[in-house]
Amino acid sequence: MSISASKGATTAEARPSIFRRLLEQRELSIFIVVLIVAAGLRIASPNFLSQANLTALVLGLSFNAIAAVGMTVLLISGGFDLSIGASLALAGAVAGMVMTKFGMPAPIGILAGLLAGAAVGLANGLIIAKVGVNPLIATLGMQQVARGIVFLLTSGLGIPNLPDEFNVIAQGKLFTLQYPVYIMLIVVIVGEILLRRWRFFRQSYFIGGNERSARLSGINVDRVKIINYILMGTLAALSGVLLTARMGTASVSAGLGVDLQVISACVIGGASLAGGEGSVLGSLLGVILMALILNGLNLLGINPYWQTIVIGGVLILTVAVDALNRRRSSSK
Repeated sequence: MSISASKGATTAEARPSIFRRLLEQRELSIFIVVLIVAAGLRIASPNFLSQANLTALVLGLSFNAIAAVGMTVLLISGGFDLSIGASLALAGAVAGMVMTKFGMPAPIGILAGLLAGAAVGLANGLIIAKVGVNPLIATLGMQQVARGIVFLLTSGLGIPNLPDEFNVIAQGKLFTLQYPVYIMLIVVIVGEILLRRWRFFRQSYFIGGNERSARLSGINVDRVKIINYILMGTLAALSGVLLTARMGTASVSAGLGVDLQVISACVIGGASLAGGEGSVLGSLLGVILMALILNGLNLLGINPYWQTIVIGGVLILTVAVDALNRRRSSSK
């Protein structure tokens, strides 16, 4: 009798433990918050669940989600990139110039745009890994350089009237959803699998956790950092090419504010600015949550200038929570 009672007590104690562990999973917590926010928006605005709004919502977040995959890898390895908005604009400008000024076909224009983003990422990686410049200064400076090149290439006016064969990559539809949504899903799925399964990307966790120990264990830290920044630049460029095709014009203002939006979404999803933590799935949920918040502000007719305040406030809040959690963990 006493044995069965003790077994029952043990089982009862195990249940809250399992439940607690589930709640501690960042992805599950963010998913629950996403559901709560979505339910709140459904109550607050009858237009939230309309097909037009949901389609626009998913399409809009797909561009940030693509860039968030690269940012997640960078944050895990202890870095970050403030030049992704400029890289996005540069990729669109280069693709547009190659097609309109030089008369090249769309595939060449797309490739040129992706290479431009990869070049920015390579420059960032070399400056940070080989020269030892702080990522904040390096990528902030590269942001100005890339944005300046965009103005030079477009004379500050943008590049309109892009060919239809290029625009179709973002304006074409499959089952009522535009192609960028499917491209985003592919990038997210591949990114999640590689980050969890491929040894090369797993090394980013060790570098972000303790770079000195990673070097002593034989990891080529500089090579991993450089490749991570190239990946970030390429994904930012892919997002830029798709956004340019979606708009049908290469805009000089493309990508403004994207840097902080993507970083905020990744930190919300569990990536730490201190490095060593994060997942692509968590970052995707963070992007969705940010998109829901901004979409809600639009549906409720709130002044659009509040969006920047909200993004900044969310970033400060999430970083503060991350810092408090780390302090609590280190004190245990």
